Amino acid sequence: MTKSKKLDFRPNEFVVYPAHGVGQIVSVEEQEVAGFALELFVITFEKDKMTLRVPTNKAVEVGMRSLSSPDVIEHAMKTLRGKAKVKRAMWSRRAQEYEQKINSGDLIAIAEVVRDLHRTDDQREQSYSERQLYEAALERLTREVAAVSGNDEVVAAQKVDEVLTSRAA
Repeated sequence: MTKSKKLDFRPNEFVVYPAHGVGQIVSVEEQEVAGFALELFVITFEKDKMTLRVPTNKAVEVGMRSLSSPDVIEHAMKTLRGKAKVKRAMWSRRAQEYEQKINSGDLIAIAEVVRDLHRTDDQREQSYSERQLYEAALERLTREVAAVSGNDEVVAAQKVDEVLTSRAA
C-alpha cells in the first residue's frame, strides 16, 4: 500500500464516489476483515442516510476522487449550454449508456446526460425511466456544484436550471 495514494483524502473532506455521488469522509478507521487489518475511509452520504467504508488502498482504484475544480464546473456548465445530442439507438441501449455515464463519476459525462435528457415545456413528456435517469444525473450534478461553490443544493439547482432554461430560449 502506497502512502501517497492514501494521503489524497482526509477526514472532513468532501469526495465523489462514482456510484453514489458527493459524500464526506468522516474518519479513517482500522477494521479486521477475514483476519486482515484494513484501513478504511468512512464516508457518509447525508442525503441518502448512508455510510460507506472504502479500503484506503482501493480508494483511487474504485474511482473515488476529490471534488471537481471550479474550471471543471464551468466546463460542465458549458456542456449544459450545448445542443442536446439525441441518439437514434434503442432506448435500452441509450439508457445503459446514460447509466454508465452517471455512475462513472465524471462530472462532464453527467452534465451530458442532463443536457441530453432535459425537456422544456413544449417538448414531449419523458418516460418514467427517462425521468429517473435525468433526475439522478441532475442530483449528482447539483450536489457537486453545491459542494464546490460552498452553496446549498437549492442555489446550485437554481444555477443549473438557469443554464438549462437559457439554452432553451
